[in-house]
Amino acid sequence: MNSPSCVAFLAPAKLNISLEVYGKRPDGYHNIRSVMVPVSLYDEVVVEEAEDGIAVAVADRSVPSDASNTCHKAARIFMERAGVPRGVRISVRKRIPTEAGLGGGSSDAAATFRGLMALTGVTPTGDALLSMAAAVGADVPFFMCGRPALVEGLGDRVTPLEWAVSFCALIVKPPFGLPTREGYGRLRRGPGDPPRQRPLPAFNAWDDLVSTVGNDFEPAWADARPEIGEIKEELLAAGAAAAGMTGSGSAVFGLFRDDEVAREAQGALSRKTGLHPGNGRRTFVVRNL
Repeated sequence: MNSPSCVAFLAPAKLNISLEVYGKRPDGYHNIRSVMVPVSLYDEVVVEEAEDGIAVAVADRSVPSDASNTCHKAARIFMERAGVPRGVRISVRKRIPTEAGLGGGSSDAAATFRGLMALTGVTPTGDALLSMAAAVGADVPFFMCGRPALVEGLGDRVTPLEWAVSFCALIVKPPFGLPTREGYGRLRRGPGDPPRQRPLPAFNAWDDLVSTVGNDFEPAWADARPEIGEIKEELLAAGAAAAGMTGSGSAVFGLFRDDEVAREAQGALSRKTGLHPGNGRRTFVVRNL
């Protein structure tokens, strides 16, 4: 059977339910320990064969389409290691906000890998695929896993989690991003800082989820970006059981038991001055996948 010449995949966002940063490495990077969950906010990635080379088109001018683009990196690595195809065109329709800690670029790269496997019929072994994913970026191995997971190290150690808790989240993206490199610098972690290794719950009950929420980057930005804490307070006042920043920011999420309550909170926040049209904030109601 012939392989298709064009395929499309949805690329979901993620939430860091928890995020601990520790142990600065000799190479300047940091080790992390994080519970990550994919959620129902998507980019769309279309991958199609071309005669030669790699071309990326993104319907968002704030996202580069050159060799620094994560989809371009994923295609180059796949083509170098698999030897096929000769060329590829990748189109990305963005809905996941950038510079938000929601993992949109990494998810797009994972969708590119899936698209290339579907186009070529070449499926690298699990370890080889994770190696390629890690070579693109820290969150890409998680998105190749595609389910709730404990992510450790540089993001290259992904352990799928048994997960029985359904939730909705209201995500608020403020009108600014937070530079990841600066965020790590603000943490002032040294090479001897050990992980706290809090034991993980079973994620069978609502309280397991709520008690896990936390992010080491939040106090690092408290003075420079008090808006993060203000958004958390707004979400809690609107009925969220817990709230926190995702990734290195700047998006903040609140956890709700069901869609109706989350949308009521979205309406309550939108009536506040801070969410009037034109202020640059964006809100999304999502479910865990």
